Amino acid sequence: MPRKRPPEDPESHDRWLVSYADFITLLFAFFVVMYAISQVNESKYRVLSDSLVQAFQNPSRLPDAQSPTNSPRSILGKEQGGIVGPAPGSPEDEAAIRAMMARMRELGAELSTMLDPLVKDGLVRVSETRQGLVIEINASVLFRSGQSALEPAATRTLSEVARVLARTRSAIAVEGHTDDVPIATPAFASNWELSASRAATVVRLFVENGIPAARLTAIGHADNQPVVPGGSPEARARNRRVAVIIQAEPLPGQPQLPRPASLPQAPAEPPAPVPAPAATAPPVAPGVPPVVPQPPTAVLPQK
Repeated sequence: MPRKRPPEDPESHDRWLVSYADFITLLFAFFVVMYAISQVNESKYRVLSDSLVQAFQNPSRLPDAQSPTNSPRSILGKEQGGIVGPAPGSPEDEAAIRAMMARMRELGAELSTMLDPLVKDGLVRVSETRQGLVIEINASVLFRSGQSALEPAATRTLSEVARVLARTRSAIAVEGHTDDVPIATPAFASNWELSASRAATVVRLFVENGIPAARLTAIGHADNQPVVPGGSPEARARNRRVAVIIQAEPLPGQPQLPRPASLPQAPAEPPAPVPAPAATAPPVAPGVPPVVPQPPTAVLPQK
């Protein structure tokens, strides 16, 4: 007797609903994503836009490992606009930036006129960099060879400069530079001490002439940032200098004076007192470690 086949299930004609449901789900997800993308947060978009504009149009905010005196542009020449302010966010900010830049250029012109005799002799250079104005003074105008005490004529000239700078709100950095000739005296064990002491001497004079100490920074670079490479007498004479860097004034609503990116911030507490040097040595500048007297050695001139 033949076996009976089990009854077959009727073929379903509704399987297309599964694929259709998947398609509708994916389509729904697609439109949800499109809707979410179309909802732009205007405030966040404006912040992003301003940040990008500032990054591409204001290179002074980017880290700069080079010295601010390495690539100066003459403030009296055709190339103006080296002082770059922050990206404008409103018409008021643009007006404040333009006013600040105009004041800095007027300051540069006033200083150039005041130092005109030395500028003509090539002993002083007033230039414009990304960070502000730079007054570069040859060391022969300020100091005797191997010394950090200001000459009387240099004291008078720097006092006039200080009285002009006292009217501004700019942060000021004073950098001392030497040539590559080693020095070893009871007062200065190396070019580091000499360059730092010269910068501190200028800073002390500025304070005495009315510039708040909180605006000032003294830095010694020794012979590590020459403007003219080589060991010729001309190159060494050019590299012995003091640079006074005048930062762009802060805009309204920015009470904190900005420090240069390459300069250290002032310590929160005053440094510990420096022990008095030997009786035969001149006073040591504040912040410069005491120098242990060494036996006299042969010292090359022209510092």
